[in-house]
Amino acid sequence: MKSPPTIENSELKKNLRIACDALLDKKAMDIKLLYFGESSPLTDCFVVATGNSNPHLKALRDNVEKTLKENKIELFSKDRFQPSGWLVIDAIDFVVHLFSQEQRENYAIEQLWKDAVDLTVEDL
Repeated sequence: MKSPPTIENSELKKNLRIACDALLDKKAMDIKLLYFGESSPLTDCFVVATGNSNPHLKALRDNVEKTLKENKIELFSKDRFQPSGWLVIDAIDFVVHLFSQEQRENYAIEQLWKDAVDLTVEDL
């Protein structure tokens, strides 16, 4: 992963902070941001976090969706909860991936997107 730049888009930065705060409120673990900027036609950033059980993943997802809605951040799609160990919330400019520890290791999303810039919540 490349070294952290600053996110130029202040609206994106604000919205990412809102999503990360919602995750932190429900004790999400190992939150990482994979920032693509203009290099991806799909989205600007992935937010990747881990939950410790299916109920925890559902609580994380519910809190992020509720918080984004309260802040008038548009969602493109929402996952119906299924105990698969991986939930996705697409907020157009960024996508939140919520994993169980086992599924995060299995899918290794951070390794798949090696060209992304690795950021932490503190970088926001």
